[in-house]
Amino acid sequence: MGMLDQKVSIITGAGGGIGRATAEIFAREGAVLVLSDLPNAGGQETAELVRSQGGEAIFVAADVTKRAEVASIVAAAIDTYGRLDCAFNNAGIVGVLHPLNGYPDDVFEAVLNVNFKGTWYCMQEELAVMAKAGKGAIVNTASVYGEVGAANTPIYTATKHAVMGMTKVAALDHVTENIRVNAVLPGVIDTAMPAALMEGVPGGADAFIPTMPIGRLGRASEIGEAVAWLCSDRASLVTGTGLDVDGGHNAH
Repeated sequence: MGMLDQKVSIITGAGGGIGRATAEIFAREGAVLVLSDLPNAGGQETAELVRSQGGEAIFVAADVTKRAEVASIVAAAIDTYGRLDCAFNNAGIVGVLHPLNGYPDDVFEAVLNVNFKGTWYCMQEELAVMAKAGKGAIVNTASVYGEVGAANTPIYTATKHAVMGMTKVAALDHVTENIRVNAVLPGVIDTAMPAALMEGVPGGADAFIPTMPIGRLGRASEIGEAVAWLCSDRASLVTGTGLDVDGGHNAH
């Protein structure tokens, strides 16, 4: 038995990176998975990967910026497995590196919609089901920039601060209902996201290494391990917390 044995778990942004790594770890720990991402974003491949390793997973294509599509993810969990025990709201985007003054409006809207509205919709739909069941655990992907600022990341930093605010309030609102709500705050993780952000910059994503006191970029699996623990009963006293998984980034 794993620490998530038979727990029905939603993971958004499951097509790659942290989402895919977390799906594999959840499956290893015995979870039953409802994976979601945009169509053709790799989520179906993640579900097939989990099944090839002996896990149980279904895939639901959905855009988290649309409430009805978020509701379809939760409905799939209930219709297929009869309940929802855990949720990892991981879908997110970075945007572009640019100062607040003159930041492109279209990118502002996109980052706001995915990171803020997407997490908001996911939490509302998940909490409605969990409140009826009288139990559940939710983990949101924030960022080290949910606690500090970074130059040229105005809307990304703002939305990740908002994720932390939502996490804390939801934890307090539902603590007497046996529902825990936490967040992980990753440092710079070696995935496609920072690589794309730093395209054309000398060193690429490795240019972020000096911000990581541990001396390297993080691995997606290192975030997944933290999420699995937060969703498990082993973290039964932990709620309203943002867990830094950042190689010391925010320690100074």
